[in-house]
Amino acid sequence: MNALADSATLFALTGVLLVALGFYGFVAGAQPIRKVIAFNIVASGVFLLFGATGRTEGTVDPVAQALIITGLVVGVAITTFALALIVRRAEDERSKSGEEARE
Repeated sequence: MNALADSATLFALTGVLLVALGFYGFVAGAQPIRKVIAFNIVASGVFLLFGATGRTEGTVDPVAQALIITGLVVGVAITTFALALIVRRAEDERSKSGEEARE
């Protein structure tokens, strides 16, 4: 086997492992921040799988590269939005507990 096939196989196996670990973390994690981290791990695994399948002899598929770059941008946006929602929820819970203590 050549080195390109070996590295593509390694990328694919690593991607599958990351997707599996991310799904486990998403299902098993109770805290919202752990779920966001698990989502990012799944996204990284999917990007590795895209990269592994987009490689051919001597070249890299530009469509796979474009999908990975777009996915990275969307992943960062979703992570930012999810973390902002988590912070907002924590602030609301703190203000409600403060109001209950005053009563």
